[in-house]
Amino acid sequence: MRLLLAVDESENAMRAVRYVGLFLQGTPHVIVTLFHVLKPMPRALLEHGGSENPDTERTLSARLKQEQKAWIKQEMETECPILERAREMLVQLGFDQNRIVLKFGHAGDIAQSILEEARIGSHETIVLGRTGGSGITQLFGGGITDQLLRDAEGMALWIIE
Repeated sequence: MRLLLAVDESENAMRAVRYVGLFLQGTPHVIVTLFHVLKPMPRALLEHGGSENPDTERTLSARLKQEQKAWIKQEMETECPILERAREMLVQLGFDQNRIVLKFGHAGDIAQSILEEARIGSHETIVLGRTGGSGITQLFGGGITDQLLRDAEGMALWIIE
């Protein structure tokens, strides 16, 4: 069984990690992917100004790709403690470290990034801590949890409060 556990720095996310660790620690066939979505890439790194000259355009494109890779690497290093904290909690609860995978997503839409990773990784279950949201977001169903409830076809969804 493959389980995708979406984590951030919130207490609800750590509660979900604790729940999974306690509930599945003695289940040797479960692989847990700890997944954290990075913040959106800055607008300045999404495109360059462009050029009519093909050589300049290639140079600008290559530079932009390098800057994007450097930004992603820096963000992963900055955000890695979130995943490491979650992994350490699972291990302390008796979960085998060899059954834990750490992954990052980096899309603007957190729910879609979680769903895409779940599909690509053939995860049968998505687990996350209940996310907050404004009253308007909750009223109109635009939160991460609501999106996952609506779009996670063929997968179990565990929402931990």
